[in-house]
Amino acid sequence: MTIEELEQVIAEGESLTVEFKSWQKANNHKERIKLAVDELMAFANAKGGTVYMGIEDDGRITGCTGYNAQNFIEAIYDKTRPPLFSEIEVIKHPLGDVLAVRVQPDGKTYATTDGRCMKRLGKNSKPYYPDEMSHAYSTIQTPDFSSRVISESTEGDINKLEVYALKEKLRSRDAESTLVDMEDLAFLKDLGLVEDIGDGVQLTIAGLLFVGKEQSIDRLLPQAEVIYLHYSASNLEEYDSRLDLKLPILSVIDRLSERLQSDNKIENIQVGLFRLEIQDFPEKVFQEALLNALTHRDYQSMGAVYVKHYPDRMIIDNPGGFPEGITEKNIITHPSVPRNKLIAETLQRLKYVQRTGQGVDIIYRDMVSSGKPYPLYRSFGDEVSLTIYSAIDDVKFVRFIAQRQNDLHKHYSLAELMILRHLVDYRTISLREATELVQDTREQTQKALNQLVREGLIELTGKEYMLSAQSYEAVKTSIEYARDKTIEYIKAKGMILEYLDTNPSITNETVRVLCGFTRQQARRTIDRMREELLITLQGSGRSSSYVKVTRSEE
Repeated sequence: MTIEELEQVIAEGESLTVEFKSWQKANNHKERIKLAVDELMAFANAKGGTVYMGIEDDGRITGCTGYNAQNFIEAIYDKTRPPLFSEIEVIKHPLGDVLAVRVQPDGKTYATTDGRCMKRLGKNSKPYYPDEMSHAYSTIQTPDFSSRVISESTEGDINKLEVYALKEKLRSRDAESTLVDMEDLAFLKDLGLVEDIGDGVQLTIAGLLFVGKEQSIDRLLPQAEVIYLHYSASNLEEYDSRLDLKLPILSVIDRLSERLQSDNKIENIQVGLFRLEIQDFPEKVFQEALLNALTHRDYQSMGAVYVKHYPDRMIIDNPGGFPEGITEKNIITHPSVPRNKLIAETLQRLKYVQRTGQGVDIIYRDMVSSGKPYPLYRSFGDEVSLTIYSAIDDVKFVRFIAQRQNDLHKHYSLAELMILRHLVDYRTISLREATELVQDTREQTQKALNQLVREGLIELTGKEYMLSAQSYEAVKTSIEYARDKTIEYIKAKGMILEYLDTNPSITNETVRVLCGFTRQQARRTIDRMREELLITLQGSGRSSSYVKVTRSEE
């Protein structure tokens, strides 16, 4: 962690996963260990977190002295049952050393060796009592909450119509599936949605969320709710329609998809001989976004999933922050970290998704190819919000991509689409900028750029890429292409003349290095400057170079 990142944590203050503890105010090492153990145990029994030793409650850094980092985490291990594994990082701040001690949740319940047990609640740690530990979802402790068995559930909580619907949907998606021919309970056991317990069966969390009766969901997992709010153009502050749904996941998808379609407008775009229909909110994008929310939400949080439907945007608010390692800046390409693995796997086996993952790339691809603004992901600690927009920013871009893909019988990759869209909006892009944009490695980004160059859609001008003449013709105008090429020349000319202000001459090779040009680009620039009587050739062959024309020479 950098000093800047630490200061950002301090600015945001204590939270569900962050605690500050003073090192200086503790009387001795034993008291410091106790302070750390209580908070780390509470974090481990909730969602994990970090204790920052050496920071006062008000955020002032007073630092740590006389510490031994290894001894500190070993003492935490020795003082907890089962032994708690923690990680420690020493952050060297100008105001003093800060010890960042982190723990991850693993489904186990931790206590101290003297019998105390705590759990994090908001910004504070509270006693964790035995009756809470024997919660209905805890009969089988596993890091995957969705695979836990609900001890209070019975076969009577299964909605047989939902089981039938699951089989029929699977049959329509995969005609060769043998799952649909199984008896209902065998089908559910194979998916991991129910488990044999004694003489009967009990549902897992995932089972309740796929085939549970509405009243069973309300009784056993009341927080598994999706609230849909519709806002009209005349009043964006108060909703005019509301749906409260405590239904199985696929029923929620069906109900809200129907509701969306009843209000979805379509724009027709003529592309050659065929017509492209673009919805305000593409059904595929909406379903993928909602499936993503229901798969990755934190079902231990008492909050609901909110779907807010405005005329120009759709906002899906999801309880639970991003999984470890995922941020807004890597969400497209980061390997999937499903919070509820069994739910994700069930959706894959039911052929609702092609692979276990976030589906974020699918959402981005559809929105970009439809000429709409990029989806907007925002994290607010314990909540993730996704905004998708209805407006089509650039009809010419949509028509151009659709025509190209139709003519070539291919689909552009998401990286290629994002690069093209950026160039339409911002004229140029460097390799570094493209790498950040597509959230991929430098090597993969370079491959995407090279492919677009080979297809003649973009061209390298110095160290940056811009649309080619044929692309400009399709999405902009020849005048804009000429203008942007002129801007490129003016920029190179300025660098060359500035170089000649402090150097007697310049070679073709130096022009290439200075401007990031190919040999041919350097030659064109030099020839144009000679025509404008800005530079002149001296020498010949390998010893040739160019000097600045003086006024007397003009």
